[in-house]
Amino acid sequence: MPKTLTAYFSASHQTERLAKTIAKAAHADLLEIVPEIPYTSQDLNWMDSSSRSSLEMKDPASRPALAHPHLDVSEYDTILIGFPIWWYTAPHIILSFLESADFAGKTVVPFATSGGSPMGKSLDDMKKCCSGQTIWKEGKRMSPAESEASVKQWLKKIGVVRE
Repeated sequence: MPKTLTAYFSASHQTERLAKTIAKAAHADLLEIVPEIPYTSQDLNWMDSSSRSSLEMKDPASRPALAHPHLDVSEYDTILIGFPIWWYTAPHIILSFLESADFAGKTVVPFATSGGSPMGKSLDDMKKCCSGQTIWKEGKRMSPAESEASVKQWLKKIGVVRE
């Protein structure tokens, strides 16, 4: 039987809220992507060009360390990956996550939360971190308060849920 994982990074608990709804709708396991060094509110001040998040996002090679860097996704067929949009893309900790495991042959579906920014180049940036054998589905930006019914409809549309 196919098995699904919903993995997410949430700096302010907004993406966490959506990830829990998606995991429930998809009957998926839930995994929080945790940085080795937690982000403070000062780290997340996008208006400060010297804040941690600003510096990470300016450096394309930046890969923040994960608290749990050795992830085994071998038992999963589909991995839904959630994150807040930072600078029109996925935070670099998502790239750290993608580079920490073998996603070859897995179906990966990004989802994001944002105050108004689109997913931007998230999918393109994420694809660069995985083998050419990873199967990608179009992602979606949603509200943290998205209903389970709406999430389930999206999951059916992209073929993750078949009920």
